[in-house]
Amino acid sequence: MRLSDFDYELPPELIAQHPATDRSGSRLLAVGEALRDLVFADLPELLAEGDLLVFNDTRVIKARLQGRKETGGQIEVMVERVIAEREVHAMIRASHAPKPGSRIGFDDCWATVVGRVAQREAGTDAAGMPLYHLVFSEPVGPLLERIGRLPLPPYIGHAAQAEDEARYQTVYASKPGAVAAPTAGLHFDAAMMARLHRRGIDIAMLTLHVGSGTFLPVRTEDLSRHRMHSERFEIPLETARLVAQARARGGRIVAVGTTSLRALEASGGRAGRSETDIFITPGYRFGVVDSLVTNFHLPRSTLLMLVSAFAGVDTIRRAYAHAIDARYRFFSYGDAMLLNRRAAA
Repeated sequence: MRLSDFDYELPPELIAQHPATDRSGSRLLAVGEALRDLVFADLPELLAEGDLLVFNDTRVIKARLQGRKETGGQIEVMVERVIAEREVHAMIRASHAPKPGSRIGFDDCWATVVGRVAQREAGTDAAGMPLYHLVFSEPVGPLLERIGRLPLPPYIGHAAQAEDEARYQTVYASKPGAVAAPTAGLHFDAAMMARLHRRGIDIAMLTLHVGSGTFLPVRTEDLSRHRMHSERFEIPLETARLVAQARARGGRIVAVGTTSLRALEASGGRAGRSETDIFITPGYRFGVVDSLVTNFHLPRSTLLMLVSAFAGVDTIRRAYAHAIDARYRFFSYGDAMLLNRRAAA
């Protein structure tokens, strides 16, 4: 298939700029032979005892920093990955590319530019995300919490506010490292998690640190030439055990979000730590995940290709056309879908 096969027209007013009043009060489109307009609070009734929901417990870090060059000019640093206590890979927005050995000031601390990160080490899309290796004068984690800002997606038109500090994180986020939220999980609240437990639906966690590459556009019409960004993930032993148990008893493996699906498919459901640059397009044979909770994705994006591979191209086109006609809210703060895996041909 070609890039143009994954395009659609979205009215700009359907791009959600703020979250729903209540997490589980967003809308849910249940996609099957028929399309059912529900609210997200209905999700537990669509699952069965013995099913397993797999969540991504990554936590979004305050990755955006405003700094100053040694010459006094303003500079913006977007941390992409923390690689050691004081070291990061980061994107830098400035009038001129920083030189190795130069320093960037942030309040009462600074970072030294080691140099540009080699593409094979950066694990980013080849089409335009230069990263730099920075070494800070103090530990990065506390620094980001103190002076960093939450990095909202480019289609959200406001800077991070108090509302975003709370709502652009899942309620179960516990492992800092992402620069974008696993947004399907934003719909779950404590009451929903308790209801799932009461219905006998198991819950498991994995960690995939979402990179800003998730927002990168695909720039080649020939999809075979697109290079995916790489993301770190970890499947705990307990999660692998729960996946195996659910399979054995005939329960469904339900991935909460495309990040959970990517980690499960890349690992085969087995425990361990790794990185994945898996690019899932129609024709991919899924080996682990049976159902998927996901938001609506950008036109011409790798995530739209992923859900089309999972549920079927025609099914996704029908679902998206219905969602636009029914005025669903799209993207990170938008509404959700429940998809089932397309039967193998």
